[in-house]
Amino acid sequence: MVPGISHRYSMVKRYGRIIDVLVSNGFGYFVDKMGLWSMGSVRSRVKGRFGKEKETDTRPERARKVLEELGPTYVKFGQLLSMREDLIPLKYAQEFTKLQNDVPPFPLEDVKAVLKTELGRDIPELFSDFDEKPVAAASIGQVHKARLHSGEEVVVKIQRPGIRRIIEADLDIMYSLAGFAQQHIEEIKLYNPVAVVDELSRSIHSEMDYTQEARNIEHFLSNFENDPVIVIPRVYNDYSSDRILTLEYIEGIKCNKFEKLANEKLDREKIATDVSEAFMKQVFEHGFFHADLHSGNIFALEDGRIALLDFGMAGHLSEDMRGLLIDALIAITNGDSTQYIEVMRDLGVADEKLDVRSFKADYDHFLFKYYGRTLDQVDATEVSSEMLSLLRKHQIQVPPNVALLFKGVMTVSGFAMQMVPDFNVTEIAEPYARKFMKKRFSPRNIAKNSSKNLWYVSRLLSRAPLQLSHILEVAEKGYLNLKFEHEGTDRLLSEISVASNRLAFSLIISAIIVGSSLVIQTGMEPQVWGVPLFGLLGFLAAGIFGMGLIIYIIRTGSL
Repeated sequence: MVPGISHRYSMVKRYGRIIDVLVSNGFGYFVDKMGLWSMGSVRSRVKGRFGKEKETDTRPERARKVLEELGPTYVKFGQLLSMREDLIPLKYAQEFTKLQNDVPPFPLEDVKAVLKTELGRDIPELFSDFDEKPVAAASIGQVHKARLHSGEEVVVKIQRPGIRRIIEADLDIMYSLAGFAQQHIEEIKLYNPVAVVDELSRSIHSEMDYTQEARNIEHFLSNFENDPVIVIPRVYNDYSSDRILTLEYIEGIKCNKFEKLANEKLDREKIATDVSEAFMKQVFEHGFFHADLHSGNIFALEDGRIALLDFGMAGHLSEDMRGLLIDALIAITNGDSTQYIEVMRDLGVADEKLDVRSFKADYDHFLFKYYGRTLDQVDATEVSSEMLSLLRKHQIQVPPNVALLFKGVMTVSGFAMQMVPDFNVTEIAEPYARKFMKKRFSPRNIAKNSSKNLWYVSRLLSRAPLQLSHILEVAEKGYLNLKFEHEGTDRLLSEISVASNRLAFSLIISAIIVGSSLVIQTGMEPQVWGVPLFGLLGFLAAGIFGMGLIIYIIRTGSL
C-alpha cells in the first residue's frame, strides 16, 4: 500500500476507535457536537443515538476510562490536565490523577534490538550482568537492572519499540480535533484547546527524548553537588541515547514503605522536611525544579540521605518569574486584590477580556480567608487549589511553567502530609521566600534592575520619534488600515453553507423528477416496457441522489 494512503487509512481506523470508545463510555453527545458520527461504526451510531449513559460511574470516572482505553498519548494528556485546574473542573482533575499507564512489559527480543540499534552492541558486550525481568514497565518504556563490566550497578531505561509512531499519529488526531472544536464549539474555544495540545506535544516529546532527561539530571547534579542530604543518580552517557538511559543504581527504601522506614529507624518527619527544603531550594535558589516528587520517586537511604529519581518532569522559572510569584503570594497575604490583578497582567494571563469587577469581587472573597496570616499559616495545597478554581471560573489560563509549579507544590505537599499528616510545607517555604525577597530588594539588585530599566527606557525614547514619523507618513499616504474582526460568525457561515448546499441539491433532485415526469408523458422513443427510457433513467438518478442525501443527513446527525 502507498505510504500516504496507508497513513490515512490508519488515521481513519484510529478515528473510528476513538469514537467507539467515547460512545461506549456514554460520550455520544460529544461526538454529535463535533459532527463525527460518519467516522464511527454503525454499532456506535446506533448505541450513541439510542443507548443510555452508564449509571454506575460518574462522568469524571468515565472520562478517565476513555483516556486509559485509548492508550499512552491520551493517558499523558489526562495526566497533564490533572495539574491544570485552571482549565478543567476540580472533580475531573482529581479523577485524572488516578490515571494508570502501567502496561505489560515488552519482550526481551525487543530489548536486545533497541540496545543493538541505539548503542551498536549486544547485551554481553555492554553489561556483565543484565536482569531479563524489568523492575518497572510503563507505556513509554521499561527499566532493567544491570551491571557494567567495570563493576558498577546500573538501571537501564529502554523506550518501547514503535511508541513514537503511535504517539505522533495520536497527536495528529488531537490537533485535528482540537482545531475543529476551537472553531465550532463556543464553550471550548475559550480554553484554547490547540494550545493545550501544543503543551502536551512539548511535554511528551521531552519525555520521549531521554537525552533531555539526562540533561535534567546533570543540571540537578550540578545544583546539589555539595549538598550533604540530597543524592542524585549519575548518568552513564556512553551507555545512553535518546531511547536508552543508563543511570547509577541507588539502593534505598521507597518512602511509602513505612514499616521498612521504622525498621531502619528513619525519621519520617526529617524525610518530609528534607524533601520540602530541597524543593524550595530548587524553586527559590536554582529556578529549576522537580515537578513530580511523590513517594515513588523518593528513596530514603540507610545513612539518612534522600535520593531523588525520575527527572522527566522538570520546570524552569526565571528570576523575574520567581519575583512575580512572590508578589502574588504577598498580594494574597496582604489582601490586596488590585496588586494581584497587576501581577496577573505582568504574567500575561489576564487580558483585556477579563471582567475585572467580577474577578475582583470573587478574589476579595477568596482573600478574606487568608488576610493577615503569615506565610507559615497558609496551606500551600489549599491556596493553590482554590486559586486555580478561581482562575478557571474567570477563564484565565496559567502559563505551562507556572502550572507545572502548582503541580510540583501540590505533589510535594501531598508527599509531606503522607509522611506526617499535619505537616505544613509553607513553613519550610517562608525562610526561602524571605531570603529571595531580601536579595531582590538589596541595594545592589535594585541598582542592577534600575540600570537595565534605564537602558530599556532610553532605547524606547530614542526609537519613538522614528516610529511616530513612520506612522504619520503611512497615514498621510492613505495606507493606514484598521482591521476589525467579528468573532463567532465562522460557525454560522459554515452552517448556512451546508444548509444552502443541501437545499440546492434537493432542488436539483426535484427538477430531475419533474423533468422525467414530463418525458414519460411524451411517449418518446426508445421505450422500456412501454415507458420512455430517458424518463426511467431520470427517476433512477433522482432516487439514487435522494437516498444519498438521506444517508448523508443521517450519518452527520443533522436530522
